[in-house]
Amino acid sequence: MITFSIEKNDANQRLDKFLKKYLASASLSHIYRIIRKDLKVNGKRAKEETLLKEGDEISIYISDEDFEKFTRKKETFKAKKQFGIIYEDENILVVNKPAGLLTHGDSKEKKNTLSNQVIDYLIATGSYNPRTEKSFKPASVNRLDRNTSGLVIFGKSHDGLKALNAMTMDKDALEKIYLTVVKGKLEKPVHLKDKMEKDEASNRTKVLSLDEDGKLMETIATPIRTNGKYTLVQVRILTGRTHQIRAHLAAIGHPVVGDIKYGGRALGLTTQLLHAHTLIFSNPPEEIQYMKGKELVAPMPPAFEKVLGDARLR
Repeated sequence: MITFSIEKNDANQRLDKFLKKYLASASLSHIYRIIRKDLKVNGKRAKEETLLKEGDEISIYISDEDFEKFTRKKETFKAKKQFGIIYEDENILVVNKPAGLLTHGDSKEKKNTLSNQVIDYLIATGSYNPRTEKSFKPASVNRLDRNTSGLVIFGKSHDGLKALNAMTMDKDALEKIYLTVVKGKLEKPVHLKDKMEKDEASNRTKVLSLDEDGKLMETIATPIRTNGKYTLVQVRILTGRTHQIRAHLAAIGHPVVGDIKYGGRALGLTTQLLHAHTLIFSNPPEEIQYMKGKELVAPMPPAFEKVLGDARLR
């Protein structure tokens, strides 16, 4: 029999969801069989929907061999830290991702990612110990394309991650502002509201009219300065769709410079010039209410500054 107590980072989640993470290598059918026959919470039988509380005692009737097999931790990949730290407390880490680095792994790159670098950093600083955590793992609540730079938010604690995920679902809770340079002269602010669909084969987002089927996509673009040929633009996204800024601006004839996929080939660039510049915590949930009104800014990358100079947009 294995006995342990529920810690703070494991509390406030359903028993079955906890076990899916704790016994990560067990099949779902095996997990539900354990709940039915081989598990007690505080000495009593429990159902899969039982909400765990800090301090609850879990007893699992399982062999040492099976327990070791089901809880075996994956090896973490140690990578050189490429990100900058913008803000950090016990619940939240906000980092500045460089262009060229994946937020999460894909079919071609699974090791050297921002997420792995952050996990490695948190282990090194003692903020996260995968050997003692039963179900929790720090994770990002937003993601940026490989070649988009700027702010990415990570939850360092269960409460922090839960609150941050809730906040990203509310467009009035967190303001996300980007900087970019687009082709053409954008003379006045535009509020874009359309439907979208993603073409998986080409990895492109198609902009649809509001009366068509698709997911809502809402973007506000405000010109900062223009030289007539190019315009420096501040963009606020009210939804978080794939390639949202790139597809939306291209659809109105102002593609992001360097964005070959959406027609922005310009200034000798081969990737989109897009930077997640500012986060404003307008109305955070109760767990992180102390962040209310806080504004976080990621410095503009040198490559972005150079383009502004070359295009005379300073």
